[in-house]
Amino acid sequence: MTIILLIIILYVIALFAISFYANKLAGSENEGFVLAGRKLTTPLVAVTITGLAIGGASTIGVSEQAFDVGLSAGWYNVAWGAGAICMGLLAAKKYRKLNITTVPEFFERFYDKKSRIACVIGQIIIQIAITSLQYIAGGAMLTSMLPSIFSLKTGILFSSFVFIGITCVGGMMTAGLTNILNIILIYTGIIISAITIIIKGGGMESIIANLPKSIPYMHPIKGLGGIVIFSWFAVMITQCLSCQGVVQIALSAKDEKTARNGFVIGGLMMLPIGFIAALIGIAAKAIYPDINATVALPKIIMSLSPILAGITLAALWAADVSTACSLLLGSATLLSQDIYKRFINPSADSKKLGRVNKISTAVLGLFTVLLAMNASGILKTISIALSLTTAFSITLLFTIFTPGFCRKNSAFYTTIAGAAALVLWQFIPQTRFLPHVIYLEWLVCGFTFPLVSLFDREKIVEKELEVC
Repeated sequence: MTIILLIIILYVIALFAISFYANKLAGSENEGFVLAGRKLTTPLVAVTITGLAIGGASTIGVSEQAFDVGLSAGWYNVAWGAGAICMGLLAAKKYRKLNITTVPEFFERFYDKKSRIACVIGQIIIQIAITSLQYIAGGAMLTSMLPSIFSLKTGILFSSFVFIGITCVGGMMTAGLTNILNIILIYTGIIISAITIIIKGGGMESIIANLPKSIPYMHPIKGLGGIVIFSWFAVMITQCLSCQGVVQIALSAKDEKTARNGFVIGGLMMLPIGFIAALIGIAAKAIYPDINATVALPKIIMSLSPILAGITLAALWAADVSTACSLLLGSATLLSQDIYKRFINPSADSKKLGRVNKISTAVLGLFTVLLAMNASGILKTISIALSLTTAFSITLLFTIFTPGFCRKNSAFYTTIAGAAALVLWQFIPQTRFLPHVIYLEWLVCGFTFPLVSLFDREKIVEKELEVC
């Protein structure tokens, strides 16, 4: 227990040391804080988007699901990787060329002010919910691995202190530099632990022999089914095109080519980790067949040597750190750029905005802590929350590729229609005639956007698109 705690403490010290260096490197002005001074190189873009993707749901969540359904749970990370690759090939370069700071700013540049307001509200709701999930996952992890030191409440508080603290210190450059450490730690911890646990279980043949025969544990698709897996791809590709936390990484790249290549490389880096995490869950099922998945995973990790258990715990906790920092910074950027600068103090200079961004990070961080302490079931609704980005993604795609359909009110009405579809899905069961809300979102938003062009004759200014 002492060794595990020491590894966690050393990891936290390293995170803060990197954050202070990141702050010095990027500077304290607004662009330095929220966009790393637009200095992220291809490797930094790659590890930052990978770190954002490989969170608690992509490691612990995948392992726990694999405990019940098998190898098919690993497709969650492949879906994330596909989303990042699509972002790199379709939109990352175009976003970077526009030289904007936020997705809502894109909406107002091509559409109108009310579209920007609708977009910023939706984006903040999505990102705050998912950031809260990272606090909960981080707290649950510390509690299960170090129960004599952390309760769920103190685990959430400690996790949030670290997540908020390092983000406030160094902003986007912190996310980039700390993710070098995080990705090394995540991949090293998960791979070594998977190999060790499989050996502990007597090898794959022995593990397979001890699995229930009623579930196709080793089949790549049958455990979950193609419909669920395809839903993951639809959600992840959609959100990667327009979620502020993702887009902000592309905007922080030093140039368009860097943004594109970083996302493609990052997407490729994500592909194997889900199946490796799934193997841990499968091995846990073979070794501890009669206990709950939530209990089995910590139990099998704690059965490893103290040093390896500590590295694995730090790796799983690092997954939450890497996701939370980017999402929290994205939310703070929306608050400072799209609310404070746009509507409260348009004349604020870069240094003033830099301070406001740090304050926004702290305030939103505390709000997400309160939400995490009182929320339940966020993990189950994460894909539903991300599906709200459909309206933003459809707006982006129409704007860039078919601007002739775009009218001044298209973005606003599409966003409202997307929000309405999500509300109907949640509260009126009769609307659930499709297997996942993401399909309803694409149907509604994909119909609404071109429909607006029939009654709104005011076109967007297409010359703005020449930069793309």
